[in-house]
Amino acid sequence: MPIGLVEVLKKNIKNYCLDDLKEELKALGEKTFRAEQIFKWIYQEKVKSFEKMTNLSIELRKKLEENYNIGLFNIIHKLESIDGTKKYLFDLQDEENNLIETVLMEYHHGYTVCVSSQIGCKMGCKFCASTGIPFSRNLEPGEIVEQILAIENDCNIKISNIVFMGIGEPLDNYENVLEAIKILNDPKGLNIGARHISISTSGLVPKIYDLADRKMQCTLSVSLHSSNNKTRSSMMPINNTYPIEELMNACKYYIEKTNKRVSFEYALAKDNNDNLEDAKALVKLLHGMLAHVNLIPINKIEDGKYTKSTNENIIKFRDYLNDHGIVATIRRELGSDISAACGQLRRQNLKENKR
Repeated sequence: MPIGLVEVLKKNIKNYCLDDLKEELKALGEKTFRAEQIFKWIYQEKVKSFEKMTNLSIELRKKLEENYNIGLFNIIHKLESIDGTKKYLFDLQDEENNLIETVLMEYHHGYTVCVSSQIGCKMGCKFCASTGIPFSRNLEPGEIVEQILAIENDCNIKISNIVFMGIGEPLDNYENVLEAIKILNDPKGLNIGARHISISTSGLVPKIYDLADRKMQCTLSVSLHSSNNKTRSSMMPINNTYPIEELMNACKYYIEKTNKRVSFEYALAKDNNDNLEDAKALVKLLHGMLAHVNLIPINKIEDGKYTKSTNENIIKFRDYLNDHGIVATIRRELGSDISAACGQLRRQNLKENKR
């Protein structure tokens, strides 16, 4: 059997939160405190092999080597924008040679990583570069976590914020995303506070209710993009399953349960959802809610029918919302010169390979 395949068939040790790793160690006949030592080696010392975990016995290191891998990625491609944004195309080194994208953004408050949660996406949003790329599978918890570790290692930095806004619908990979968040949030793991983690969704209503009941302190970002069902359905097919009325009820329940505001993403597309009437409808829809609107100048994608709204319309839209009691900001455009919209780099790579 090829060495690479043997490695794939081993279990990824980064798939386990600390409590689960303790159970794994117990099953190996080891003391559970060894799990904390392994956690420290992986997430604080950032070692890339079990051999370097020098406070573990040689026997334990051999057991770990026989049963697990450390789930490392290869960087296939890296692009750097003039604004400092970096976009990575990672090889997961799995049996299918799958690739995923991750983006590093620098803000005044620190470094933010936009992670992918799936290989491909089922949602079919018409303005997203991930649409048209076949869905392959969900990412495992360790594959989500490794995106952050790989970038920290490459850039020698500490990531302070995580946004689940890359390729895939995070709530469609619900359990794995929550397991990854346990590791990200754990003080003995990557120690990134829940308030510094944002989960984006196109609107999977049942999962929003579940998140609310868990009372997680992560930020919930909902891709809204229109205040009426006709326009939203034309942009986002998920609206045919969970229309705006159901989505708003779920968001209100989330706010009531968590006492946290919901961030609504609104991508402004020229002559589609960016006029004054759209702004008025959005004010009416969100009136009285603990909410924030993040206005996004839409990225033009290949074969996409939507184009970016004018700067004048974007500013007018924001000002109307703010003047009528809805807190709205315009997302800073980062990485436009390196195709930083999720899916574009992977899409280009797949096309080149087909050629």
